[in-house]
Amino acid sequence: MPFRPARRHFLIGAGGLGLSFALPRLSAIAQGARPMTDATFLFSCDVHACLVSADSLSPNCAAEGKTDAALLRHVAALNSVGDLTWPVAIGGKPSGLASAGTQIAPPLGLVLGGDMTDDGGGQVKVPGEGRQLQQFASRYQQGTGPDRVHYPVYNGLGNHDLDQDGVAPHIDWYRRELRDYVELNHRSTVFYKAPVPAGNYDIDSDNYSWDWGGLHLVQLQRFGGDDTKHAISGLAWLKQDLADAAADGRPVVLFQHYGWDQFSTEHWDPTAKTFDPHGAGPAHWWTDAERAALLDVLKGYNVIGIFHGHEHPTPMIYNGAGHDIFKPVAAFLGGFALVRVTDGFLDVALAQADETSGEITFTNAFSKRLSG
Repeated sequence: MPFRPARRHFLIGAGGLGLSFALPRLSAIAQGARPMTDATFLFSCDVHACLVSADSLSPNCAAEGKTDAALLRHVAALNSVGDLTWPVAIGGKPSGLASAGTQIAPPLGLVLGGDMTDDGGGQVKVPGEGRQLQQFASRYQQGTGPDRVHYPVYNGLGNHDLDQDGVAPHIDWYRRELRDYVELNHRSTVFYKAPVPAGNYDIDSDNYSWDWGGLHLVQLQRFGGDDTKHAISGLAWLKQDLADAAADGRPVVLFQHYGWDQFSTEHWDPTAKTFDPHGAGPAHWWTDAERAALLDVLKGYNVIGIFHGHEHPTPMIYNGAGHDIFKPVAAFLGGFALVRVTDGFLDVALAQADETSGEITFTNAFSKRLSG
């Protein structure tokens, strides 16, 4: 794991040297003509690293399949996709992919859609580096060999990373550690080079963005506009980021943990005394107003896809609120999405590695033409 100094604004008063200033990000529009795009990448979600000691898991993790062996199979599958071709058929039917039958290009990175750990990093009563975060980093921080992802990893946090309170007086330690991990992996400064630097990092919300050719990508963590558990909303940052980087109509892809599926949008049902899609009570995860506020910021931009996690067993490709949305099966169950964006098309293939053999099976596919 990378060295993590104390959090965020601690450098502001360091002798007037301006050590806290992030490296400047030039407006993509100001740089002239839009660069060409042919970007292949991976997306996964819900890793749920579960170790709490050298050889024991959090309660129920083993029964749910959240084991280190499962993560090793998932990592092996991710690392092997460059040996495959884009599927011509899925389930005996033509995949419809523009890339069908062609060799899969080496992925530019792996983007994660939250719940990297099962219990806030795996903390204990006294603040210290959590075993779950150590386990996560030992598998999903770029490295060599069969037990590490071989691509740059773009980290994202979910409710399992951020919702759990620590033991008083260290209530926020869990959240601080996970947010530190994201920042130190993606936020470069004048004197610090992040392992996977973002082009634009918001120090308050931990939202960040980067570009692959003419494609603009944005990580929104739990969800765009999250102010839960003292989080600071990143919607103002997102509005400015899109204005600076995507006002010329270039394609934009967003990543976050919550989606527009029935699980992500369920409400309390007082009759059934549970949260479900039919409830009329308070929202379980994020509210109608929060979704509307995020969608309002996205208006007028060429958002070609939104990727999320949260729901574990079901691969999903659907349209929600006017956007094409994608959710693979959870990482600990072997799931991931293979994505290719060119100037002419978007291809998405959802896949799952077998829980025993690790063999990859493509389960769902989506393709659409792009213009503008």
